[in-house]
Amino acid sequence: MQNLENWQDEFEMCIYAKRLLDKVIYLNSIVKVPKVDVLVVKKAIYYARKYHGSQMRQSGEPFYSHPLEVSYLVSDYLFRTDILVTAILHDTIEDTELTQEEIAAAFGWQVANQVMDLTRIKGAGVKISSAETVELLYREKKYDVLLIKLFDRLHNIQTIGAKPPEKIRKIIDETLKRFITLSIFFEDRTHGVLKISNKIVALCHYYSPITKHMLQNQTIIFKDNYQLPFPTAQNAIIHNYIRNILVSK
Repeated sequence: MQNLENWQDEFEMCIYAKRLLDKVIYLNSIVKVPKVDVLVVKKAIYYARKYHGSQMRQSGEPFYSHPLEVSYLVSDYLFRTDILVTAILHDTIEDTELTQEEIAAAFGWQVANQVMDLTRIKGAGVKISSAETVELLYREKKYDVLLIKLFDRLHNIQTIGAKPPEKIRKIIDETLKRFITLSIFFEDRTHGVLKISNKIVALCHYYSPITKHMLQNQTIIFKDNYQLPFPTAQNAIIHNYIRNILVSK
């Protein structure tokens, strides 16, 4: 592990960090205790920038801008230090040299384990899909971490335009099959406070020429052998709600 003990002296503000930190400071001023630890969030930002380094997104932005934006988005719904830090670091184990043990040493095992939960590389180096990650987190009832995954996908859809058409098609197909259902699950759990499903559908429709056909031909999305990864009692309600969303677009 690199020697990062002097991270506060080396910390450099950037537009992405300022956007997130300004929001955290503002939310701290209006919410009841417990507050989010701004210093720990800054430390996580430093780690994300340090380890993602020169990695770039296809949009031309530095890669670390993505996890910072995910943390920004999730802060409206789950304002906790460990969640914001996990969001900031969620790609580090998978895409950088930072290890789970090193994260634990710097931020504690709760954060380290949550980052590992979001890492698609599992035992024996096998990489699972985002859809499989969602199903695994749901089965294990790790809903807080699952919320980070949902906003991770939302931001990826928001910035998908720079990707090749075939990649766009693959991501949108997976989003329609898994993440819309997930978003409605959270809408139900938050009694409508978290409203994101319509936004995801609209983004899918906007960015992919084939999505209009997919939304019109629901058999592409709702195959007979496809089972929603949520309790059976909710399936009919969720299924019908998704249909109403899709046909109204």
